[in-house]
Amino acid sequence: MDPDTAERPRAITLRFLAEPGDVNFGGKVHGGAVMKWIDQVGYTCAAGWTGSYCVTVYLGGLHFLAPIHVGEVVELQALVIRTGRSSMDISVDVYARDPKSRTRRRTGHCVIVFVALGPDGKPSAVPQWEPRDDVDRALQSYATRLAELRKQMDSEMERRLGRQEDAAE
Repeated sequence: MDPDTAERPRAITLRFLAEPGDVNFGGKVHGGAVMKWIDQVGYTCAAGWTGSYCVTVYLGGLHFLAPIHVGEVVELQALVIRTGRSSMDISVDVYARDPKSRTRRRTGHCVIVFVALGPDGKPSAVPQWEPRDDVDRALQSYATRLAELRKQMDSEMERRLGRQEDAAE
């Protein structure tokens, strides 16, 4: 095991109560509040892994699976699932439960890509993570496939935007 990464936390869990200020017009927790929490837990995980300031560069595949109600315990779990030269993919799962119950339900999921920045504000190298078991290998494969799909979508968007800009002139 790499001694530099032996003590680095690969995962983090944040827990708190959903508050009345988090409510949307439908009486449930606002999706924007959930997105903020996702970014916060992702940052906490990325910064803990790298030991440096990190910025969000991509959030993909955000699925809102079930509503969160005001007063519920919200649990966000973030996990490093792939590292690149200066970036890392963080998987985030969101859960909620009544504080009087031990039964939680999964309410959301996404993958966020963070880039570590050095003191000069430029991308800096991140400690590498290697899968240790079949679950880790499956998560890394999932992140790699998402990166491939992201590149395809970006290329398609650029082609379409280029045609729209040409037609507008």
